[in-house]
Amino acid sequence: MGDRHAWIAAPAAAERARSVPAAAWSCAVTAEGGREELVGAHTALADGRVLLHLPENSTLRALALCAPRGEPSAVLEFADVAPVPVRSRIRARLWLAGTFVPDEGNLVLRPTRIALRRANGVAAVDPAEYAAAEPDPLAAAETGLLTHLAGARPDAVERLTRLVEPDRLHGAVRVRPLAIDRHGLTLRIERTRGHGDVRLTFHRPADDTVQLTERMHVLLAQAARAACPRTLQRHRTDGDR
Repeated sequence: MGDRHAWIAAPAAAERARSVPAAAWSCAVTAEGGREELVGAHTALADGRVLLHLPENSTLRALALCAPRGEPSAVLEFADVAPVPVRSRIRARLWLAGTFVPDEGNLVLRPTRIALRRANGVAAVDPAEYAAAEPDPLAAAETGLLTHLAGARPDAVERLTRLVEPDRLHGAVRVRPLAIDRHGLTLRIERTRGHGDVRLTFHRPADDTVQLTERMHVLLAQAARAACPRTLQRHRTDGDR
């Protein structure tokens, strides 16, 4: 079992960064000392720019009209929140810094500085790499996929824990699906104190939900052939008393 998932495939930083605004529903905008929280008001464009659809009374719209050259500097902040209730639900934060350009009554930001914070720290993303990357093809569907897996298929989640090294499950009280992308599935292992994540990679990247279904079936078939971890057996027995 140790060699089965030795290749820990994961999205590159630029791809992960592009996926955050593509899936996020809200963002915070800071410009010229002002800050606005926008909900359902941004569109992630194919070239990496972000289009903001602003209301008429927006202070950002006024700043754009009054700023020199009509290009105020700004920072957009996005939070990547896990759709399934888990501890520490914010999986990543993304900051895009650049200047606004008016566009038919809206504002467009072209990022010139990009920072992505994940559990392993903050990484600077090269703007050219960010512009060239594409969001994960499953980013828009991830919420539905994870909530279905957690709510309708808890048996599948439990079966997948058979692919996790036993020492990673020591003290586990709950295992929940945390994230899914074209390269694999991440599980959040919660303990009485603290938590940890483990990644199960697909044998081949999935470019759409049809391919994802096949990749998940492969993982579940591998799990069916594996032994149930003793740590979960003990926990389940103790919890049933």
